[in-house]
Amino acid sequence: MSFRRGVRLICSVAGGSAVLVYAASAAESRGYFGETQRERQWFKSGFAVIHAAQPSTWLSGNNSVQPSGNGWDSNWDKRDPASLANGKKKEGTADDLSEVENHKAKATRHILLIRHSQYNLSGSEDKERYLTSLGREQAELTGQRLAALGMKYDILVHSSMTRATETARIISKHLPGVDLLSCDLLREGAPIKPVPPVGHWKPDAVQYHEDGARIEAAFRRYIHRADVKQKEDSYEIIVCHANVIRYFVCRALQFPPEGWLRMGLSNGSITWLTIRPSGRVALKVLGDSGFMPPDKLTWT
Repeated sequence: MSFRRGVRLICSVAGGSAVLVYAASAAESRGYFGETQRERQWFKSGFAVIHAAQPSTWLSGNNSVQPSGNGWDSNWDKRDPASLANGKKKEGTADDLSEVENHKAKATRHILLIRHSQYNLSGSEDKERYLTSLGREQAELTGQRLAALGMKYDILVHSSMTRATETARIISKHLPGVDLLSCDLLREGAPIKPVPPVGHWKPDAVQYHEDGARIEAAFRRYIHRADVKQKEDSYEIIVCHANVIRYFVCRALQFPPEGWLRMGLSNGSITWLTIRPSGRVALKVLGDSGFMPPDKLTWT
């Protein structure tokens, strides 16, 4: 192989397959490229750069990223059967096992988190931040989508802020018979200081302190495994805000909560969390807005 082709190989694999890097390195060590002594020395330094750019786990022959070491907390919602039954019966006895079984959830909860539609950004207070005409169209499209999914919804809870309330009411027209419930805990706010920080949005420490506690309380109220008395799977809709939804997703998946601002959600989008009886959580959909025409998409 010519020297120039060898150079092109280095450039092409620098950000690509480790297998190609290994194969080319092996060929180079055997002198298969037919280069001069000076070119060979340059080639060696080139591959040294490539090796330095690879993750350390690759260099040791392990081509997978190492786990963080943070395990799954099965009692994240404080509803693990063993913890609920703890202390009521002697551990290891038949009565103890029966008590644990009695505290096991039987149903799966499906929680659909809807971000409110586009609203009037020029409003100085909440009542002036009502939906725009496009926002009302978005809410109609979201309502149509939820109806088309054909699921039996149990309840529609919404933030008490104007934009979320109006979005929920429009959606509810497409879901007859589903009760609406307003909740102040779901109002928009600053859940936790984001990492990495951003320059365009900097709430003060007091806002994080107050909003964070409230949004965490909302998470604990609405995001948990089913009650033991619930016999059938449930489908619940929560219409609220981007910050709240992103924080909920991080907390439910046991991801670092400070990473919530690394995600983006469009107006009227659907995020779907599933919580199994075991406490296992799955994110089925994050910010789905594919049911909207491109000219109806906004991220305000």
